[in-house]
Amino acid sequence: MSDTTQSDFTRPWMRWWLLAAGVYNIVWGSVVVIAPDLPMTLANMPPLAQPGRAIWQCLGMVLAAYGLGYIAAARAPLRHWPIVFVGLFGKVMGPIGFVWTAWQGTIAWTFGANILTNDLMWWIPFGLMLLAARRAWLASVR
Repeated sequence: MSDTTQSDFTRPWMRWWLLAAGVYNIVWGSVVVIAPDLPMTLANMPPLAQPGRAIWQCLGMVLAAYGLGYIAAARAPLRHWPIVFVGLFGKVMGPIGFVWTAWQGTIAWTFGANILTNDLMWWIPFGLMLLAARRAWLASVR
């Protein structure tokens, strides 16, 4: 896909959404690493015991790493569509995993409130970026 084709389909909002996702994920991931009990406290849940606490902190590190990827992808959202795709995949799988775990009674349903900002709010912009990347690719092969 040529840079011209990409720029024809790239919109400024794409860059802003990816930058926002990057900052959000770095902040959220850092909170989970540095203060892992804070999200639990806000959801009126007891602190996690080991090894769950360590796994939770590792997830925070992964989320912060995703944030760096989103910031990098913001320079050329359509060229870096795989980062957007992996991010959207994670943001779809997160709520599925939450519902499964909450349904089993191992996590409080109140913890699901963070799904709105951690996952759901990113579905539409990430999905639209992937559609634009596909359109740009189709235009480049014609």
